Amino acid sequence: MPEVVHVASGKVRELYAIDDERLLLTASDRISVFDVVLPTEIPDKGRVLTGLSGFWFARTKEIVPNHLLTIRDDGRSTECRRLAMLPIECVVRGYLSGSGWTSYRESSEVCGIALPEGLRESDQLPEPIFTPTTKAAAGHDEPLTADQAAELVGDERFADLQRISIELYRTAAEIAAGKGIIIADTKFELGLDGSGAIVLGDEAFTPDSSRFWPADEYEAGGPQPSFDKQFVRDYAESLGWDKTPPGPELPDDVVSGTRARYLEAFERITDISFDDYAADPTTVLE
Repeated sequence: MPEVVHVASGKVRELYAIDDERLLLTASDRISVFDVVLPTEIPDKGRVLTGLSGFWFARTKEIVPNHLLTIRDDGRSTECRRLAMLPIECVVRGYLSGSGWTSYRESSEVCGIALPEGLRESDQLPEPIFTPTTKAAAGHDEPLTADQAAELVGDERFADLQRISIELYRTAAEIAAGKGIIIADTKFELGLDGSGAIVLGDEAFTPDSSRFWPADEYEAGGPQPSFDKQFVRDYAESLGWDKTPPGPELPDDVVSGTRARYLEAFERITDISFDDYAADPTTVLE
């Protein structure tokens, strides 16, 4: 693509400048766990992330505008508006899992939010909670209390981010529930456009940024089967790996199983076959 200039690489995405106002984001098939990119790719993963993000961007734009301009024919590249990204990761939890469960067991709190006593792993919370984190340039993101996050973005903007994030989560969780999928938690990246308005960027409600659980198999009290990269996390942890680079190679059965989970999540949520999406990526925007 001679017309674009490569400006950055993320764990999954490559970022190119088209001009002063537009960026090209290309989602690779790389997969990361515990903030380490693994040497094995998951075929079609980048297309699933791009297609699902496009689907959700189209259905949440009344809540908050987003950066998407178009999805290119390859199904993994999007043209987007440039944003000034905000310095916190916006995390919403509807269920008690992952690092939230770890924190709760230690203190009965998550990011300084006190939760009821006696909750079990994977229990639904009384209300979704906003639990922002830092954006670490290297290593792990660190949890932030409301006061700490407000120091980074300002009190008024923090309140806006909290409201927007929880409304996005509630809207998507309701839609996904109708497709038999529980969105246990999710994370967003929000930024500012040239006028200072808050805009949703990066990705939205994908298996990389969210925990997707099959509703018909949900049973609180332990870990849940999932449509996300938990399958890869579980395999990596079973090896006794110390979670530092280099990451382990993935065997064929973990690769194929992960790909199948990503594709099933895509097709159940969008009601579009993956082959139809590959033939015409704009179908997710309709």
